[in-house]
Amino acid sequence: MRTPSANKPHIVTEGLAFGESPRWHDGRLWVCNWGTGEIIAVNAHGGSEVMLTVSAVLPYSIDWLPDGRLLVVSGREGLLLRQDADGSLVTHADLGGLSKSPWNEIVVDGRGNIYVNGGGPAPAAGQHFGPGTIVLVTPDGAIRQVADTIAFANGMALTPDNETLIIAESHASRLTAFDIAADGSLSNRRIWAELDGYPDGICLDADGAVWYADVPNKHCVRVREGGDVLQTVTADRGCFACMLGGANRKTLFITAAEWRGFEHMTSDARTGQVLGIEAPAPGVGWPGLARVRPRADNWRYQLALRAGRSSPAG
Repeated sequence: MRTPSANKPHIVTEGLAFGESPRWHDGRLWVCNWGTGEIIAVNAHGGSEVMLTVSAVLPYSIDWLPDGRLLVVSGREGLLLRQDADGSLVTHADLGGLSKSPWNEIVVDGRGNIYVNGGGPAPAAGQHFGPGTIVLVTPDGAIRQVADTIAFANGMALTPDNETLIIAESHASRLTAFDIAADGSLSNRRIWAELDGYPDGICLDADGAVWYADVPNKHCVRVREGGDVLQTVTADRGCFACMLGGANRKTLFITAAEWRGFEHMTSDARTGQVLGIEAPAPGVGWPGLARVRPRADNWRYQLALRAGRSSPAG
């Protein structure tokens, strides 16, 4: 049963086109500003800096390799790009041979395995998206499909023990989970939560709950496995994605914008905002965890997760 919340987020920054793929990295929130090709970083006071401009207009998304190099999914080109130390962008993997449909979200686990979703068969006549897939790019550069028939593949998150991947299936109104094998393969596909909404970007917290953004319903919702609603944060425009960050990773950042249909996503309107609100539990898992291998059996590591730090030393 849905439990409404009167909590209202505050505006961190505004004037964006469509903020997507938010990531907490190096003390700032990084956001893909769809429609402009910009990747920006926003500080706690709302100041923003353009960190990189890519040729992709949309979709594109980001994460980091364990060694700190930035990865960018250039969705329509089917390319996974890597920013090297000199700032140049090079092709890390070419996904075009797997599908000509646009690719969407990315998440990198603690072992350096890269998961990218989207692609899949061409959409049916009159549809914007066909069934999506998940592909794996391993640290040695091998590329293989590890899941298919995803109902509009959207946000992804991995548990800090590297053992479970959760994906938002927007057109099926659900979160779906997979077990992750040692070689990065996915198995034991199951419904993690049936939802009363349309999940977009997602993130995990230390209580084992998932936050998901919902564009048509203009809110972000915190749910536990099984679908029980724990909290709802409302906005006055569509919520596209969310990420836990800030001090102790206890600020929920939401990227929001007015939604006027796919045909208007590249207009000159700048209704995009980053919103913020205090969360009940800190963020954990990937994306967002510092690039150290998780040690789930170490009590100091567990205490660090509960405190919202990214590592026992952090």
